[in-house]
Amino acid sequence: MDAQTALFQQHRQRLFGLAYRMLGRPADAEDVLHDAWLRWHDQDVDALDDPEAWLVTVTTRLSLDRLRRAKTERAHYTGPWLPEPLTEDFEAIADDEPSGALERAESLSLSFLLILERLSAEERAAFLLREVFDYSHAEVASMLDMTEDACRQRVHRAKVRLKEDRPRFQVDPAQQRRMLQRFIEAMEKPTLASLQALFAEDAIHVADGGGLASATLRPLHGAERLARLYLQIANNTRPYAMLREIRMLNGVPAIFQWLGDQLTSVMWIESDGDKITGTLAIRHPEKLARIAAVTNPPAAASLH
Repeated sequence: MDAQTALFQQHRQRLFGLAYRMLGRPADAEDVLHDAWLRWHDQDVDALDDPEAWLVTVTTRLSLDRLRRAKTERAHYTGPWLPEPLTEDFEAIADDEPSGALERAESLSLSFLLILERLSAEERAAFLLREVFDYSHAEVASMLDMTEDACRQRVHRAKVRLKEDRPRFQVDPAQQRRMLQRFIEAMEKPTLASLQALFAEDAIHVADGGGLASATLRPLHGAERLARLYLQIANNTRPYAMLREIRMLNGVPAIFQWLGDQLTSVMWIESDGDKITGTLAIRHPEKLARIAAVTNPPAAASLH
């Protein structure tokens, strides 16, 4: 490996982590890194004062261009769009980055990536570079080709919006796992009362089917509506040898539902520690196929 390639590989995990947080799709992040590598390969590295800053700047700007296109495409997406889980090693990506003001695991969680979707492209980039990757306002301003005051404004607006939208409660993975286990047990012997007891009154359900799988086309609100939905799902899947198991997904526990060796859905939750405040489910077959490709199917055929 030549010195230029080695230098790129030295920063690759951080660049991927930045592009993934910007775009919410591992494949898009890989495409950005490929384009960044081509530009890096044509660059006279010896002429650079700060190779890392050059790489981060190029990766950020390529991600911004792709994110603007993606936002236009997602405006025509069928139903809600959810970020796509990492198919690379989560721990390697998280451990290669500075902690900053946000915990690394939280900033890679799918729930947090979904909240980032509500920011403008420039706000998202400025926030991530400053609050997650710990670059100074001056450095971020240079990377985004804006004044330092403009950079501070975008970071401030992003922090205000995220503070409003972030979950009110931070629940540790062990508590989430226990709640998911309760959910699985309720789905095995479903009643409207047992399911409704799991949800907070203002709970919300979001599912991403992309028009290619059965899924709600808009978010559902309220404990009773969610209980009726999951009661219907439990009854519809009862004749099949469905297996629901808990695995880690972007640093948090999630339910993987299998029919034989086919992954049919992935669901994670938001919680206040006592009740489920949100369920988020990926049903899109292409997204599930990419998850399944790097996930060993369960040994058991059914929990029923």
